[in-house]
Amino acid sequence: MRKFVFFGGKGGVGKTTLSSAYAVKCARAGIRTLLVSTDPAHSTRDVFDQQFTDSPSSVEGETNLDAMEIDPETEVRDHLMETKRAMGDQVSPAMVNEIDRQIEMAHQTPGAHESALFDRFIDVMRSADDYDRVVFDTSPTGGTLRLLSLPGHLDGWIQRLLHKRKQSVKLFERAAIGNNEPRRMMDGDPIIARLEQRRDAFAFAKETLQANAAFFLVVNPDELSIRETKRAVEELDSYGLDVRGLAVNRLTPEPDPDEEGRGATFLRNRVETEQARLRELRDTLEPPLVAAIETRVAEIKGDFLGDVADELDVELGVQTPV
Repeated sequence: MRKFVFFGGKGGVGKTTLSSAYAVKCARAGIRTLLVSTDPAHSTRDVFDQQFTDSPSSVEGETNLDAMEIDPETEVRDHLMETKRAMGDQVSPAMVNEIDRQIEMAHQTPGAHESALFDRFIDVMRSADDYDRVVFDTSPTGGTLRLLSLPGHLDGWIQRLLHKRKQSVKLFERAAIGNNEPRRMMDGDPIIARLEQRRDAFAFAKETLQANAAFFLVVNPDELSIRETKRAVEELDSYGLDVRGLAVNRLTPEPDPDEEGRGATFLRNRVETEQARLRELRDTLEPPLVAAIETRVAEIKGDFLGDVADELDVELGVQTPV
């Protein structure tokens, strides 16, 4: 199994449960594991009955397991302030207020959360040397796919900005007369350096996701969830990402053979419908089913989490990237 493992899917299908269970499974197998929540709901703290922050901390009662929660709102604010500071250092005082206004507007546009979160996401991957496995509990499918598509989209945009910036530096240097104005040499230009840093970060993310990440989609046995899962598989494939399997969650338990009455009839009909959905998943999608988790009466935490971990047919061994 690759180092970075993602559990994604439609909102509310049980990604936190499955990602937490897999992280526990890895940790109990002796694999040094980090569980990362990028979902604004942050149910990880509910699963382990423990508060987490945006820095890794040990999960109580679990050797080899740390967890952290990345808050998208905090990341957007931090990203905003860092961008303001970086741009403010490069422009005249008269321009600072206008620059600030433009940046504020940009951070309110669609995609600002994804961009800010992706920066933090890259930081986590780059600083994960202490761990053998990093398990991501991602945000709902749509947001995750937009997040994962950023490297391809932004790389071309940054390349164009670099070209324009280099052209402007050349024109500035040609226009400078003697020592009357400072020369902004190409190699030392801070804006070019920043753009190149961003380009390299996105290139790292794209390469890492394609070469050393595995994706599992969590799906409920209903038509809407299956439709979204099919779309997600197609999109992840189009990005060159490795979809390793599907984990079906919240299956209805079948009543005992001697049970009668309206409730038992409903359960049997429901089970029959869900089994048809499972056959549809097996017949129409290439990734295999790696789990079929029945609905529990109680919340899945503590011992129940270990039970779910045992039901996950997902590889554990650490794979060295090619």
